Order: sequence, then structure tokens, then C-alpha cells
Amino acid sequence: MDNLGMNKMIQILVALMLAWALSPVCAFADEVQDAGFDVIVSDDAKAAKIEGATFAVDGFSRAEKGSSNERGGMDIGYNYYTGDSADACVALVFAEGVICYVPESAHALCDISDATSKAQLQAYLMALDAAADKGSGAIAQGLPWTFTSNKQATFAGLEISFAIDAGGRFYTGMQAPGGAEADWTEMRPDHADIVDITEPGAVSVSEPATGFAAFAQFLSGIDMSPLWVTLKTTGCAIVIIFVLGLAAAYFTMRIPKRAQDIFDTIFTIPMVLPPTVCGFILLLCLGRNTALGQWFIDIGFPLIFSWPATVIAATVVAFPLMYRSSRGAFENLDPNMLDAARTLGWSDAKIFFRLMIPLTWSSIAAATVLAFARALGEFGATLFLAGNYVGITRTIPIAIYFEWMSGNTDVAIFWTVIILLFSFAVILFINLWGRHTTKYRERGDA
Repeated sequence: MDNLGMNKMIQILVALMLAWALSPVCAFADEVQDAGFDVIVSDDAKAAKIEGATFAVDGFSRAEKGSSNERGGMDIGYNYYTGDSADACVALVFAEGVICYVPESAHALCDISDATSKAQLQAYLMALDAAADKGSGAIAQGLPWTFTSNKQATFAGLEISFAIDAGGRFYTGMQAPGGAEADWTEMRPDHADIVDITEPGAVSVSEPATGFAAFAQFLSGIDMSPLWVTLKTTGCAIVIIFVLGLAAAYFTMRIPKRAQDIFDTIFTIPMVLPPTVCGFILLLCLGRNTALGQWFIDIGFPLIFSWPATVIAATVVAFPLMYRSSRGAFENLDPNMLDAARTLGWSDAKIFFRLMIPLTWSSIAAATVLAFARALGEFGATLFLAGNYVGITRTIPIAIYFEWMSGNTDVAIFWTVIILLFSFAVILFINLWGRHTTKYRERGDA
């Protein structure tokens, strides 16, 4: 099956499980309806329209943070860039309320002396602000709104200047009264919304998709590369883990007890260390400043911050699960049976492959699945050693973290559902396999 077919299958599988993720959007739509306006927001959250309104809005942007830098040689305090035109509508969102500047040039369309126009503009800004919110918080319901067309205003204890011309670029700036020093970490707005007020006919906004069409639209926009990177990484890692885990378990059984304790500690320690510590140690051992790391770079095969690094990190972290389970299974074998095989002339290799592996296969299979699941969910060591490169080293756990940090909660939920499905499949497999082997043993005892 090609990648496109796999994409479609996965999208259909998780579509219904993501329905609840859209509930915040539905809740906001209900609030807009309660205000008496059906605001239609464009797919890119740049424009919005209300049927029958005297104006629409376009070119929306949300500035999370401003700057204290001088503009055009002027000290305008804490400021936001509002575009190359003095005709932008600017809303500054404070904890105390919202102050919205509507330029006089827009009064022919949106007259702030008219209650309906103010209510419509407020509905526009709240709808677009919620659509552009990336986790820092949309405009809260119930905040008081102040509308002004004056370029100078006082609000939230600040002197605010709108449409400041700084060499053809326009800013909104604010300063403490009397030019006093201000702590902008405390006094600055939460964010600023900038939008252009325009003719209704100048904005073309289609109805947003609903129901399954909305799911399909959402899923079609997701980059599926983290899934392929994760499966490729885990598939390669589990082969290495399987071979090394069995070899290490067999090796430690054949050395003196004192040496067993040392090697057992070395092989097991990644299981008790935090993954970030494992990743940091690997980075110290394989980094560019080490002889081994530099040698790999010289031969054109750099290890860190590359796809092989994801395999190394997953292997190191998941290896102890395979090793410990395999060794425990080998130790439970009857030593008299192994000695009897040797008296029959069997070599150590034949005993291992023809006797030990078959008798402990159920435990080995369960250990392999657990190691696979651990490698599948590896995050800390992978991020340290391989980084976050989309399509190369970004695995599903890393994608969940960075999508959430970017405010893309819906995408983070999607990947969380994928991981949950894989985890469910792993646990189900172990349970079914354990039940199967138990029944087999019961029939054998009978």
C-alpha cells in the first residue's frame, strides 16, 4: 500500500475519535450566535463577514508581543507594528478590558457612534481572535470594550498613541503617564489585533466546512511524516534490540557471577535513568567534539541530529526491556535439560537456537512487543540526540510536544490518538498472546 492509501486509511480510522476536539470551536460559534451575529470566518482566519452588515473585515493579524525599540528615531514606548497604512483598526487586549481604535476613514462603513456597528466589529474581532489563538488565550467573554477614533487615548493606566507614522510604517505605542519607567512584563497588553475595515463586497468568505467534511479538511492538512519517521525508526530499532537483547542475555549467563553483576548493571541502567539523561550522555559520547563522532563525520555519516540518531536513541532506551525479560526467561529454564543436551553432543549454538529460543519464545515475543512500544514512545533521548527536523527526526512524541507548544492543540490531539491506538494494540497483543500460551501449556500438561 502506498503512502497516499495509508494516509486515507489512518484518516478514516481516527476521524470519529477526533470529534470532541472540535467542541471549543462549536462553543465559540454558539457564543457568536447568542450575540445575534453569524460571523463567517475565512479558512485562513484573515477575513470575516456578517450577512447584511454594512462592513466586513480583512487582513487580520494577531500580535502576541510588541517591542520597546525606537521607531523612526522616536521613542514611542512599548509598540506594535500595525502595517503600512494609517487606516488599520487596532484592538489592544488588556486584563481590564479592550480598547479598539477605529480610524475616521472607516466611519462611513463602521460608525462607532452606532451601537450595532460597534457590536458587529466586536463580534468580528472576537471571532477572528479565537480562530487565530495559538494557546495564549482568546479575548475573554464579558470584558468591557472601549471604542475610540482619537489617536491619543488613556487606558489601563497608559498613554496610548495610535497610527504613529515612523517613515511610512505605522505603529501603536504606549507609555506610562509622564514618561515614567514602566514594567512592560506587567503593564503591556495581552496581545493586539489588527484588521482592515472594508466594503462587504470586497471580502469573499465561504461557509466553513462542517461535520465529516470538517474532519476531512482538518486531516488532509496534517503532515504525516512523523508517522513514517516513527515507524521507520521503531522498525529498525526493534531489529537491533531483538538481536542485541538476546545476545546480551545469553552472554551474561555464561560469565562469572561477579562479572554478571557489572554487565547486568550496565545493560539495565538506561531503564532507570531519565530519557533526557540518556540522550545527554549519548550526545557527549557521539558529539562532534568526540573522536568517535568526528570519525563518523569524516566518513560522511554524521550521527547526531540525523535519522540514525533516532534509531540509536530508541535502541538504547528500549534495549533493557528486551534484555531483562530474555535473561529472566533463560534463567527459568531447567539447567539439567541443558546439560542433557550437551551430553548428547549438541553445540552451544544448537542448544541456543534449537532449545532455549523455542522454550522461551512466548516471553521473548512479549519482551519484543514491550520494547517496540517503548521505542515507539521515546521522546527525551531522541530530542537530545536527533533534534526536531520535520520529515527526518521528528517522531510522533516530538510532534505532539512541538505542536502543543505552537498552540496547534488539535494536531497534538491527533497524534495522541495515534499513539493511543498503537499502545492499545500492543497491550491487546500481549494479553491475547499470554492467554494463547497459557492454554497451550494447560493442554500440554493435560
